[in-house]
Amino acid sequence: MKVVYSHDGGPFLVWTLVVQLVLCGSGVYATDGTKNCKLLTESASEREVLNRLEPLAHKNFTAVTNNGTESYTYVFQLCGDVGGIQGAGVVQFETKKMENKPTVIGMYNATQAIGGSDWVMLFYRNGESYDGHCSKEMRKAMIMISCNRGISSDQMKVVLEVRQRTQDCFYLFELDSSAVCPSLESHLSTGSIILIIGFCLLSVYLLGGFLYQRLIVGAKGMEQFPNYAFWLEVGNMTADGCDFVCRSQNREEAPAYRGVATEPLEEEPEERDDYLLPM
Repeated sequence: MKVVYSHDGGPFLVWTLVVQLVLCGSGVYATDGTKNCKLLTESASEREVLNRLEPLAHKNFTAVTNNGTESYTYVFQLCGDVGGIQGAGVVQFETKKMENKPTVIGMYNATQAIGGSDWVMLFYRNGESYDGHCSKEMRKAMIMISCNRGISSDQMKVVLEVRQRTQDCFYLFELDSSAVCPSLESHLSTGSIILIIGFCLLSVYLLGGFLYQRLIVGAKGMEQFPNYAFWLEVGNMTADGCDFVCRSQNREEAPAYRGVATEPLEEEPEERDDYLLPM
């Protein structure tokens, strides 16, 4: 940012136009994602496979390989320009001469994509032609992206370069990433989820009620239990219900003999025989 003063003394804050354009361009460019990749044959299935790689878009992945005294560095970017080369998806540098012009292995405007449940195979075609190998055909890069949940950062390595053929030569790379891993399905049933939710709510109720009774109300002993009187009444009513259901017979003891009445016998009037005595 630069402060410029006009002739009339009014200050103006002038933003560098180039920086502004770069920032705006970067924001728009970053949102394109995998849409920058041009498929050789546009199809919904291949486009869906590419969309799975959206988290990897515009990231540089590097791998180094040593072949005797020669050492090469490969840089891969998903649907983005590597090294500022328009359309280049995979390039090769000489490790000891990084300032030299890189060799383009594959272009992202000639892309093919196939995938399975936990892997994606990406093809970048139309790279620079071989000098004396493979009938001077154009180079091709194959990137095998496999699921790996255990890595903290995505890692790429060179598997092999096949150029001892007359045609159909290629570079094969392997990239481990969690971006292509399928989503984990929950193995909890509906009943288990309901039980977990109920247990959590019960825990919050008991803990919150205990703290309220203890700290706010100042209750002691069993009275610290939330709504103690209510639950005590519920317990009594439950006990009465069980007593009514489980002990439904008459509680009066049955008489030992059926022939004996249970009512108390009336006392017979006492017979007086005084009139039989001689006067």
